[in-house]
Amino acid sequence: MRNFVLGVVLTCFPVFVPAAVSAPVQERQRQDFLLAEKMISSGDDPNFFRLSAGLTDYPLYPYLQYQWLKEHLAHTGKILDFLQTYRETRYADLLRSRWLVYLADHQRWQEFVQYFSADGDLALECRWHWANYNLGHRDQALAEARRLWSLGASQPPACEPLFSLLVVSSQLTPDLIWQRFELALTADRVPLADYLRRLLDGNERQLADVWMRIHQQPKLIQKNPFPDENDPRLGRLFAHAVERLARTDLDLAVGIWDANKQHPLLDSRTVQRIERNLALALAYNHKPDAYRRLNQLPDSDKEVREWKVRAALLEQDWRRINEALSGLAPEELKETRWQYWQARSLAAKGERADADNLYLKLAEDRSFYGFLAADAAARPYSLSDKPVSPAANDIEALAAATAFRAAYELRYLNRPLEAERQWWHAVKKLNKERLTAAAKLAQSWHWDSVAIKTLAKADYWDDLALRFPLGYMPQVQNNAYRYQLDPAVVLGLMRQESMLDSNALSPVGARGLMQLMPKTGRQIAQELKERWSSENSLFNPDVNISYGAYYYKSLLNRYNGHAALATAAYNAGPARVAKWLPQAGPMAADVWIETIPYKETRKYVISVLSYVIIYQHRMQEDALKMKDFMRDIPPG
Repeated sequence: MRNFVLGVVLTCFPVFVPAAVSAPVQERQRQDFLLAEKMISSGDDPNFFRLSAGLTDYPLYPYLQYQWLKEHLAHTGKILDFLQTYRETRYADLLRSRWLVYLADHQRWQEFVQYFSADGDLALECRWHWANYNLGHRDQALAEARRLWSLGASQPPACEPLFSLLVVSSQLTPDLIWQRFELALTADRVPLADYLRRLLDGNERQLADVWMRIHQQPKLIQKNPFPDENDPRLGRLFAHAVERLARTDLDLAVGIWDANKQHPLLDSRTVQRIERNLALALAYNHKPDAYRRLNQLPDSDKEVREWKVRAALLEQDWRRINEALSGLAPEELKETRWQYWQARSLAAKGERADADNLYLKLAEDRSFYGFLAADAAARPYSLSDKPVSPAANDIEALAAATAFRAAYELRYLNRPLEAERQWWHAVKKLNKERLTAAAKLAQSWHWDSVAIKTLAKADYWDDLALRFPLGYMPQVQNNAYRYQLDPAVVLGLMRQESMLDSNALSPVGARGLMQLMPKTGRQIAQELKERWSSENSLFNPDVNISYGAYYYKSLLNRYNGHAALATAAYNAGPARVAKWLPQAGPMAADVWIETIPYKETRKYVISVLSYVIIYQHRMQEDALKMKDFMRDIPPG
């Protein structure tokens, strides 16, 4: 029955394919487009012009022209024509940026200033200031150089001419150098700090040398915290050292800070900052003094208020938990998360009727805490499935628009990154109603990740079929059976990891549907005695789902079948999970999840477990309950 239902879901939705030209013409255009790209690469301009002349009505014609023009930036007239004719395309800004760099490199300052548009590009901004300097606006350029200098981060190489100008000017004072030096070390930009240190002389450089040593070895601060009682910079150095030391030896950092925090070189703002940071660090590291330190802070922000609740939860002190909950801001108390803990607090105090009433209210929410509340109240889960229903002609109109036709063509030509960039350009000016139509269009193209994100952009959350697609079901079911997992668990992981995007690539190199690192993939291949071809094999859904399911099952085995622990380890790694295990004795799973130090991992576990419940509903099953994942966490 399940396979029949899935087949209906996957095949009955109409596919809105752009059809501006007949299929034979469209296929010829695609072949000519690919050939024209080869002509650009080979420098065969005559044949490029001949082929591209027949592609003016092809959706990727502006992209093709952009590719040629970025290799021929000396053609000012053609570039200006393109920027005017295709100003609404995403390639206009890309070409303008490249052209502006070309103009600056060729010292065509007047043209550069005339056509300048930075759009947040700091390298172009520096070139603009340098252009103004060369056009005679020296004071303005120096003022901008000072501003950029004071940002404290390494700037693009394009800013170096400006900074060189500042260095030889009378405006670069020791105080200005120190300002950037301290900011650089705060951001752990050691090479930049070392460069700035060398701009100082005499005693100033000696003090900078001390800063550099203490930055690298913050424990040195305990020997002589304030060697000069009159230099306010030493107060900042001490505070910097304490913050650095807290990352590796929190207890020592707290001890040194408490012994010296009354020193007159420490101003009140610095004291408040360090007190806050140390109190939060104690909470993140599940230290017993965390609640007291957080409670002593004179001012509390959202993070402090929330971690007061978590610190009290770690103590299992329901009086303090209730006190911390009452300290939340009114808008925070409305969140399902904190209402759930209010209900738990009421139940712990024996106020069962009030707790049950609150659980019943929360059980209407489709969320991790709503599902926990439903289990506590012995109520069925509320899934609130309300599909969007834009008119078919609205979806067809979008599919026929040139910007969306271009996205479709790029996707058809297997250029996923360029296709997605084009999609976001196409939707950026749509209102919420048209965004829901765009989401349905992406769904009809089986572009699940883009459909999900587009619907989120429309701020609509109740279309479960669109938000939780049943993609790759043969692979999911086969590997779930192979590794004795529920298919909903595999889908929940895929949904959180990649939104079912088989081409997903994270900034750190995780690949594919279940976001596996190449090192992990290679190790799994060895364990399964399978041939490892390359890291790009992880973009293959067959390989990725198999290895991801295998890895998750291995984590489940490691943690005696505890899904919350295995899920946390899938995200943060077993080494970190080992540090987060309770020490004194077992801990309630909901408390453990709530107090995971990493916000990303905390959200990850909550999301995956929620998605498992939702995917069960999508698959018309109800075997798993949230309480099945809530066994007590054993001590480490």
